[in-house]
Amino acid sequence: MSAAPPTWTPVPTDDGSYTFYSETFQETFHSREGARQEAEQKYVQQLQIGTWAAQRSPLRILDVCYGLGYNTAAALESVLAAGDGRLQWLGLELDPTVPQAVVSSELIEEWSPPVQQMLRDLAQTGCHDSDRFQGQLLWGDARQTIQEAIAQNFQADAIFLDPFSPKRCPQLWTVEFLQLVARCLAPQGRLVTYCRAAAVRTALQLAGLQITNLPAPASAFAHRWSLGTIAAWEPLPPLSQAEQEHLHCRAAVPYRDPTLQDTAEVIRQRRDREQQQSKLESTSAWRRRWGLQAGNDS
Repeated sequence: MSAAPPTWTPVPTDDGSYTFYSETFQETFHSREGARQEAEQKYVQQLQIGTWAAQRSPLRILDVCYGLGYNTAAALESVLAAGDGRLQWLGLELDPTVPQAVVSSELIEEWSPPVQQMLRDLAQTGCHDSDRFQGQLLWGDARQTIQEAIAQNFQADAIFLDPFSPKRCPQLWTVEFLQLVARCLAPQGRLVTYCRAAAVRTALQLAGLQITNLPAPASAFAHRWSLGTIAAWEPLPPLSQAEQEHLHCRAAVPYRDPTLQDTAEVIRQRRDREQQQSKLESTSAWRRRWGLQAGNDS
């Protein structure tokens, strides 16, 4: 007897929008501070998607871990509001029940009618084709579907990198996986992620990319020294001195998955052993030196 499909219950976030909680990964899909706010502020606004789409039509986007579809929905809303431009899009998602639950619930009413239709088509058929948006959603383990994107020679102007956190889903933050993701980034493209973990930043650098910070607002708590990371092939503004030093402590030991088939537990254990053998400075010593509270920075 096959297992029953998961039931997705909407979880409210502080901006009035909703997300889901994953029992598998023991995390919500979005920040509790605001699901839609996260999509708009950390992904779409950071890359000025609406303006960019008018300049590069079609603008090509790769959405790694599509989930509820908020990042892509926010991107299309921005393009529609700007009045010009088209999106050519490719998305990767493990679990088809997640977007299907969105379109069968009131959560879809968060978006404008054209975006609602896009969400329905992607959830139901994996494809959408309209005047402003042409997209394909690839189902399965992103470690395999990213290779389909490479085979298609998909070169993204913008990559939204949005898996669950490295500690919960290390298989999508490894050096080997991010090297494949980087192969889908156009020469003048930008990759953006909410993650500011030193292990992930190191992996992006090992993939050959330059990195810079998404700065946190001045009102943020002490542990919120960054809202995420931008990566590109081109030179970017340098990291702060504290962030540069962060990449030279044990938190910066990256996750590795040589065969792109290991379980999360095997990947975590491999990194733990490497950290235990490392002679790099401890992450706690780095935090004390810069007066930072403990946070999700390892």
